[in-house]
Amino acid sequence: MIIEQIRGNIEHADLGGRHVEKVYLHSDDLVKRIQRVTTDHGKEIGIRLKEMKDLTDGDILYMDDHNAIVVNVIADDLFVIRPTSMKQMGEISHQLGNRHLPAQFEGEEMLVQYDYLVEELLQQLKVPYVREKRKVREAFRHIGHSHG
Repeated sequence: MIIEQIRGNIEHADLGGRHVEKVYLHSDDLVKRIQRVTTDHGKEIGIRLKEMKDLTDGDILYMDDHNAIVVNVIADDLFVIRPTSMKQMGEISHQLGNRHLPAQFEGEEMLVQYDYLVEELLQQLKVPYVREKRKVREAFRHIGHSHG
């Protein structure tokens, strides 16, 4: 089976008692438009998306009257950073930006993938954080540019 378009997301769709198979993906895989995956029931699927859209947690890859195949993102090893002031937020954002590290934001929290150098930086700047496994909806986007 080749999947060429996303059929919606379970947040906005009624699966109406359909049997749901899951495709477990790492957040890094959400940006791949072409890939081969296997459902939790052992069914092999090819994904070849025609639209320029990343996959997100809960995307419906296939649905008929009885079955649905849904993307389930595997939890990442993350720092959940909770700066105590705008100054602290600015300092940590500037430092992470200089390292070209992508971040995501959920409410008042900044999410960054685990890295021991980032942990040393957070400790040095005395920025409150916790390290936890957490599922993200979207891929971390690495944004590169030159300084030259």
